[in-house]
Amino acid sequence: MSIMRSILIILWRIWFYILLVIPILLMLPVLLVFSSAERFYPKFYFCARIWAKCILYGMGFYPEVERMQQLDPGKNYMLVANHTSMIDIMMMLVIIKQPFIFVGKRELAKIPIFGFFYRKTNITVDRSCAKSKQDVVTEARRRLDMGESICIFPEGGVPDDMSLVLDSFKDGAFRLAIAHKIPIVPITFYDNKKRFSYKFISGGPGKLRVKIHKFISTKTMQTGNRKILREQTRQIILDELKRN
Repeated sequence: MSIMRSILIILWRIWFYILLVIPILLMLPVLLVFSSAERFYPKFYFCARIWAKCILYGMGFYPEVERMQQLDPGKNYMLVANHTSMIDIMMMLVIIKQPFIFVGKRELAKIPIFGFFYRKTNITVDRSCAKSKQDVVTEARRRLDMGESICIFPEGGVPDDMSLVLDSFKDGAFRLAIAHKIPIVPITFYDNKKRFSYKFISGGPGKLRVKIHKFISTKTMQTGNRKILREQTRQIILDELKRN
């Protein structure tokens, strides 16, 4: 890679962090109001989608979505996707119009400004703490009981091995989906790692392809089926990644 290209990528990466903050500052008064109570969350989610679009399009990305099935606004779901990039969060917000709650790592709450709203409106987990994991399950159940959808990246984080196509899945999302009899929505992000990986001097603008697969019903499943459901969902995403 040439020195000039490396410099341009570094500047482009810095621009990402600027875009991360600017829309939040511009919408700060309404975000403070809409994040103050759970009943305002749909309005907060609308603002979050504007924020996500500003970042993606501002970085020169353009999503291309293939939908095998449409979400019903009157139902709630368990959204699961492969996790390889910081822009996975923004992509999820852009492609899903129906409000949902993220379950994500607590470290994101440390990001200035963004972290404040992330912590207030989503469910954060310290994966090294058993009590935190249990608290997450309790809170996720409460939000599902309220009729909200949940998004979990079941790999449990971004794999350290950049060559790994798809890491193993954790049980949490599938246990919750079965307990609440809600469908699993498998989602494949094809290009996020190539376009914006965690390797700093890498990537570039371009198309971000996404596939929302047919939903997997959990109505007849019991808790003991969670491993089968987990591996079925993982295989759908893995097969799709290998084909592309």
